[in-house]
Amino acid sequence: MKTRKLVLGMFLLAGLTMIHIGCQKDEDPDPQQTNEKEVDATKDDALADKLFSELTDITDEAMRNGDKAYKSIVLDTIFMGPCVIVTIDTLSFPFTISIDFGATNCLCNDGKWRRGKINVQHSGPYWAVGTVITTTLDNYFVNEHQVLGTKVLTNQGLNTAGNPTWTVHVDGQIIKPNDGIITWVGDRLREWSEGFSTPFIWWDDTYMITGSHNVVASNGTTLSATITQGLEFSLNCYWIKSGIIELQHSMFPLIELDYGPGTCDDDAIVTIDGTSYPIKL
Repeated sequence: MKTRKLVLGMFLLAGLTMIHIGCQKDEDPDPQQTNEKEVDATKDDALADKLFSELTDITDEAMRNGDKAYKSIVLDTIFMGPCVIVTIDTLSFPFTISIDFGATNCLCNDGKWRRGKINVQHSGPYWAVGTVITTTLDNYFVNEHQVLGTKVLTNQGLNTAGNPTWTVHVDGQIIKPNDGIITWVGDRLREWSEGFSTPFIWWDDTYMITGSHNVVASNGTTLSATITQGLEFSLNCYWIKSGIIELQHSMFPLIELDYGPGTCDDDAIVTIDGTSYPIKL
């Protein structure tokens, strides 16, 4: 009788062990699926980063000479196009700028379709230290991605290299065409690193961006990001030319997003746990 009980107990223990192992296997994430999810989240981060960054390039492009000379009909531009109407009110500070792409999609010079409005308010002269430039959006879409939120730049004057700098705060969302939502919040420093000495020539302008941000991707992944090598934005290129961002998930390995060595293309490399994944931006 004792032998029968012992054998039965051993079978029962073995069965419980197999059930426990089976449950553990169900709970352990598939590394390949995890990496694919993280790569997709990194793509969302790069998309939001670009859409919020280019808002400043577009609003700067609405200006021509000095603080209060603007283009009412925009033709010779890098990002915008002839379908855009710029309306300004510069009677007193704070003055406002409205950049209207229209109610239907407008093909812009960078090959993107835009509609809706970008609204900008300047608390003081553009070049004055302490001037706050606030950008808000009115039913604004880029390639059917709706861009929501607020972007605030504060003029910090010249840095030790003699270049103009601005602190940047973004609190926004991107609603993707498939209804996925990207939430993106960041604080950065924007340095006009090249082209400052030729302010009326757009194509030689380059900006370096440093700082950090947080993103909740459309697949629910939450990442905390830090720029470890400054992001290089040149107005003669529609893509981020170089720079590295490290993105950290609380439960998964560190992710590195590398925009490349400085060539103008839409290629980037995502590296997770030693494995690299080429992506298109």
